[in-house]
Amino acid sequence: MSKIGIASDHAGYEMKEFLVGYLDAMGYEVLDFGTDSPESVDYPDFAHPLAEAVEKGEVALGVALCGSGEGMAITLNKHQGIRAGLCWDPEIATLIRRHNDANVIVFPARFITNDEAVQMLDAFFAAQFEGGRHANRIAKIPVSADK
Repeated sequence: MSKIGIASDHAGYEMKEFLVGYLDAMGYEVLDFGTDSPESVDYPDFAHPLAEAVEKGEVALGVALCGSGEGMAITLNKHQGIRAGLCWDPEIATLIRRHNDANVIVFPARFITNDEAVQMLDAFFAAQFEGGRHANRIAKIPVSADK
């Protein structure tokens, strides 16, 4: 099984802890970037290390959580090698892998249940990038230094 990175802020802490246990039970090796409590923290402090681990190939895929999911998604997507998708249902989780070759799934922890997160995580891991016309689109995402 693959090594999975996970990170959250305080709003996603409880769900992150649940998902770490779920991933471990599924046989994944989990690299937990924190946070380590429900005490208030700043999500970029945890998003950046997760993004760097994905970019360096230290983890195969990433999972990120914060209250709305937006802060994590915005921060993660500042990294050129990251394609993070905010998910609300399993169909979106499947599509971000198939069409966008997403390498990080982001959850809005205040708006979904643990069971919904598991359903989306399973869909995300089961899906594969389709390539083809989608590969052409993915190639256009990075911003070059001369723009």
